[in-house]
Amino acid sequence: MTETATAQNEYVAFWNDVLVEKFERFRNILMGGLSYHSDVGLNALEVRTGARVLDIGCGWGDTALQLARRVGPDGEVWGLDCCEPFLEKGRRDATEAGLDNVHFIAADVETYPFKTRFDLCFSRFGMMFFASPVAAMRNVHKALKPGGRLNFIVWRTIDDNPWLGLPKELVLRYLPPPGEDAETCGPGPFSMASPDLVTAQLEAGGFTDITFDRIDGPVMVGRNVEQAVAFQLAIGPAGEVFREAGEEAERRRGEIESALADQLAAFQRPDGSIVMGSSSWSITAHKPAA
Repeated sequence: MTETATAQNEYVAFWNDVLVEKFERFRNILMGGLSYHSDVGLNALEVRTGARVLDIGCGWGDTALQLARRVGPDGEVWGLDCCEPFLEKGRRDATEAGLDNVHFIAADVETYPFKTRFDLCFSRFGMMFFASPVAAMRNVHKALKPGGRLNFIVWRTIDDNPWLGLPKELVLRYLPPPGEDAETCGPGPFSMASPDLVTAQLEAGGFTDITFDRIDGPVMVGRNVEQAVAFQLAIGPAGEVFREAGEEAERRRGEIESALADQLAAFQRPDGSIVMGSSSWSITAHKPAA
């Protein structure tokens, strides 16, 4: 099934106009290098054969395909993302794998007209960028059957994630912080780091039995120092500082790249890859049974 129902709010537009190209360029990092967190979350996730599953912010569809294999031919998985180019890869991979029980839809989870049909909703780093998180929670709640479960993975604080925090600190030695009018993809990767805040959002969305499990582990942020530097200046907090600084950033690019290379080289493995520490929350909530 191919369907497009994407409302172009400013965050969705930023993803499609600015971030898609950058994410495609660093797919090996974003889909493979950060996979430790989804691997831990999915391995711990109870998924019954025949279940109907919604994958929010599914990106290139790798987690949706894993879930499709687990629910089996009698089950069904919907993968939603606001970026159609990501979903095109998911559809190709599903076809190559012979999976016809997974469907990809370009849509904004906040506004998609769900029917109450899913047993489980899963998301790997797809919940932190909503313009209105509570509206999104309420819509996911609507999509779940009574007794259904929501499980999603989000980053903890930037201090708990040196793979993003250290490069940002370094770049800020050379460039000013972004202004209040900076273009953005949404509230940001750390917008759901606070258990108190997220609990309040989930409760406002109608969820109960909310739990937080911490996941700490390694992430690969570049196949080598050169790619790791390019990644940091394109995506994430350091990339935002660099992008918003415009001409000043380009003028100082050489010295910033050199300093980043020195910093990241300290995390180089024997195979040349750059591996750093990271931390996330695996959050579970339930829709009350009827």
